This record gives sequence, C-alpha cells and structure tokens, in this order.
Amino acid sequence: MTDQDTLPAASPFSSIDAVVQALQGAGYYADRRLATAVFLALKLQRPLLLEGEPGVGKTELAKALSTALSRELLRLQCYDGLEQREALYEWNYAAQLLHMRAAEAQGISTDVESEVYQPRYLIRRPLLQALQAPAPGAVLLIDEVDRADEPFEAFLLEYLGEYQVSIPELGTIRALVPPVTILTSNRTRELNDAVKRRCLYHWLDYPERERELAIVRAQVPQASATLSEQIANFVGRLRSTPFASAFQRGPGIAESVEWAKALVALDTIELDPEIVVDTAGILFKQRDDVAALTHAMATDLLKPAEEAAP
Repeated sequence: MTDQDTLPAASPFSSIDAVVQALQGAGYYADRRLATAVFLALKLQRPLLLEGEPGVGKTELAKALSTALSRELLRLQCYDGLEQREALYEWNYAAQLLHMRAAEAQGISTDVESEVYQPRYLIRRPLLQALQAPAPGAVLLIDEVDRADEPFEAFLLEYLGEYQVSIPELGTIRALVPPVTILTSNRTRELNDAVKRRCLYHWLDYPERERELAIVRAQVPQASATLSEQIANFVGRLRSTPFASAFQRGPGIAESVEWAKALVALDTIELDPEIVVDTAGILFKQRDDVAALTHAMATDLLKPAEEAAP
C-alpha cells in the first residue's frame, strides 16, 4: 500500500446547475455561489473549507454531497486535544503482541518485529479510510476543525495538499481516488493560513427567505403552507436589524427546521405570540436569548413588515 499512484477522478457534474439539482435531490438547497464552490472543488480536486455561524448547513452539505455522489461519508469530528492517532491510524498492539508471543513459542527466528508492522495490524481512522476508499471514493468531513489545536492543523497539511500521509513503518500512502474533502469551521479561532491556502474557501451565510422556505418545506412536509411561510418570515426577521441586536446569536437553518418539527408536533396551524414564547428554547440555546424573546417582541415580529415597529 505504499507509494500508490493517485487515480484521476473527473467531476461527476457537468455544470453548476447540475450541482444545484443534485444537491436538491439530496434535500439540500444551495444558492449559486455555494454550488459554484462545490463544482470547483470537485473539478479541481481541492478541499473545500466552509466557514459560517453554527447551524447554517455546513455539515449538512457534506452529508448531501455523499448522497448525491453515492460515496461513503467519513466524519472526523474535531475537538480540543484531538491526536493524530485518532484521526489517521494506530497499531493494534494487542494483536501484535499475540503474534510475537506465538512466534516465540514456535521458536521462529525471523524478524518478528518487522512482521507485526503490516497493514493487517493497522487500525484505520477517518483520514486513512478516506485515502484507501475504493472507487468511487469517499466524502471526508473534517468537522469543526477550529476546535482542534494548531499542531493538528500542521499535521493536516500533507493530506490537504497532496492527498497523502506518511506512516513511518509503511511509507507514504497516497489516495486511490482523491477524497471529496469538506472542512467546516465556526470561527471559534482563526485557522492557519497554510490550511486555508490548500483549500477553496466559502463563507456560508444565513439563507435568503425563499431558500429557507424551500428547506423548511422539504425537511418538514407535514407543516402547512401558512406555517412554513410564517416560520421563514419570523426567523428571517429575528436575524435582521433591529431585532438581531437583542440576541447573542440568531437561529440557524437547523433551528428553523427543528422549530418547524416541534410546531407540527404541537398541532400548530398558525403562529401566535404565545406559541412563539413557549417554544423559544428551540430557536435559542442561551438563557438570555430565550428571555429576550418576549411576548411583545413576538407580537411585533408576527406583524406584516409594513406594520412592525421600526
């Protein structure tokens, strides 16, 4: 498995519009800028770094791409203290020890130590699994890379730049098929420029009203047309001036969809201030934000735009 030749993989999509349609088929509604970034990442075989607020659909894009491309999704969830062995590989020490003891018991005099450093004793983690995935390849999601530390970023550079990794006992392992690689960041800290240079970049913002409405309708078809429109309107206005200044963070698409599911579960036909206040804990995850969504604000937000208080 050392020094394998990388096989070229042509983009499966002939155009940006084809990307939009394929993602919609997987339940993901991408605007043209995002679809362009995805198209280029596939065409140029480059990792795609997505930054944006939590809940705007960064992780869901990787899931949708996996479905649209019929590729296995491999996920590396980053966190503070993540080690290379958890991302790439580690040796099965118990199996190696058993092999060595069996060899000693049989009086085998060959170089037993070199025998135990064979691929069959390798425990493959997401990075290595992605590199060794057979055609058509895998989609690798490196999720919340900003939560890992700077040494881990440095470790990723070889993979991101060349789709290969170096294992001391085995040598260099290159991708059989270049993995489609999506990195996400919530910007809890600034990423190293070396990581950014190896990736295409896209800032994923909150969706426009029509796209959010399409997402809610697709994800929660049980919601009435009136309720879906009210949800898209209400959440969009929550994120806009002057209301957004009252909250630490506006609700993302994930919260909109979850709220729609909760409202359907409560047999809600149409929004009113009482149900908005009662379910504020789905839209917001901070105590102060929940408290800030008062009955008076909910009433104002539910008014037609031209009637709402400035």
